[in-house]
Amino acid sequence: MNLNDQWMQRDLAVLWHPCTQMKDHERLPVIPIKRGDGVWLEDFNGKRYLDAVSSWWVNVFGHGNPRINQRIKDQLDNLEHVMLAGFSHQPVIELSERLVQITPAGLNRVFYADNGSSGIEVALKMSFHYWLNSGKTAKQRFVTLTNSYHGETIAAMSVGDVSLFTETYKSLLLDTIKVPSPDCYLRPEGVSWEAHSRTMFAAMEQTLAEHHHEVAAVIVEPLIQGAGGMRMYHPIYLTLLREACDRYGVHLIHDEIAVGFGRTGSMFACEQAGITPDFLVLSKALTGGYLPMAAVLTTDDIYQAFYADYATLRAFLHSHTYTGNPLACAAALATLDIFRDDNIIEANKALANRMASATAHLVDHPNVAEVRQTGMALAIEMVQDKASKTPYAWQERRGLKVYQHALERGALLRPLGNVVYFLPPYVITPEQIDFLAEVASEGIDLACRDSISVSVLSNLHPNHRDPG
Repeated sequence: MNLNDQWMQRDLAVLWHPCTQMKDHERLPVIPIKRGDGVWLEDFNGKRYLDAVSSWWVNVFGHGNPRINQRIKDQLDNLEHVMLAGFSHQPVIELSERLVQITPAGLNRVFYADNGSSGIEVALKMSFHYWLNSGKTAKQRFVTLTNSYHGETIAAMSVGDVSLFTETYKSLLLDTIKVPSPDCYLRPEGVSWEAHSRTMFAAMEQTLAEHHHEVAAVIVEPLIQGAGGMRMYHPIYLTLLREACDRYGVHLIHDEIAVGFGRTGSMFACEQAGITPDFLVLSKALTGGYLPMAAVLTTDDIYQAFYADYATLRAFLHSHTYTGNPLACAAALATLDIFRDDNIIEANKALANRMASATAHLVDHPNVAEVRQTGMALAIEMVQDKASKTPYAWQERRGLKVYQHALERGALLRPLGNVVYFLPPYVITPEQIDFLAEVASEGIDLACRDSISVSVLSNLHPNHRDPG
């Protein structure tokens, strides 16, 4: 038995993996990783895999980045953790100052959580509590877009709309209002992204007109709906939404957990709409993929609604044990240094162009409905019929075939159902992008060519969003 198999057997004896039907691993090997180096992950047998999805969208500057490594090592010699209630420390103060400096004007207060879902819970609770403190107790509901995803804790699931994640738990969820997404994949032929996004805003306008008296906030994933299949829309929707939220007295929450820190082509997606949300939720790439951390930025107006004598009981009594952890803050500060010193946003433009040119041939593939891109995120949607955009049955798990082929070729491509996507680290080279495009093309050809019996696969987990 080789080293990979040994570690896999030990793993399967004790672990329960996330977003996984564990029975799949009777035929799909778990891949134990020994080390990482730049864009590469290496298993215990020495095989390398190009990390095309940034290890679930977090690792923007490569595995084992020496600058981030050193910053964490230096911090470890001074302070590993201290509670943030009544205490503070240098890294969290410096990080907060930096985040206020680089985010849109008006976001002057930073509240920390341990992960993205927890950050969403913070923003939802803050918005609800703000209106309660302001005497507008009827404003208790949230508006969200169809096909959205904001995490897997209860309130975060409530404002999501990917049925795979929410259907089982629907009796536990909050009563939210769902508005049709501006998803431009669904636009009529010949209609531009901007025109379609403008048209789709009518539903949001009507919803806010009818329900603003009971709505605390609207929450969106700006520009890219990630777990919903990397569906994309035009910034004009966000511009219109900001104006409407102001007009109707409703908060705007931007979930930039996945799309923040350069992924969409600007440092933050909201910049492309020229707006400032009331809450900006950040995580994932915040620490360069090293340590769990989330930051919720908000305005002085919202902060002041909680600022009062203790006896008023207006304080935001929410906490996580590792809030503002010094080691995570050190990783985040090193990450921000790299963005600043290496002119990453500008450098990414060339990489984004290479991603577009390397996959351009797939536009004409008979089973590809669309190749879409926003900045450093590119998605290829496989379909049964190109003209009608008829999807493959989810039971066929075509994306899983692409995933398996990519592993054989030395790449980590983990499709979302029938959507093959690239979300690579920003340290990827043009030649490595070409390699990924080649591997993806081969995988798509194999997945679309094969005839798959739905009945054979009917006993498998209906994971049409993720192949794991």
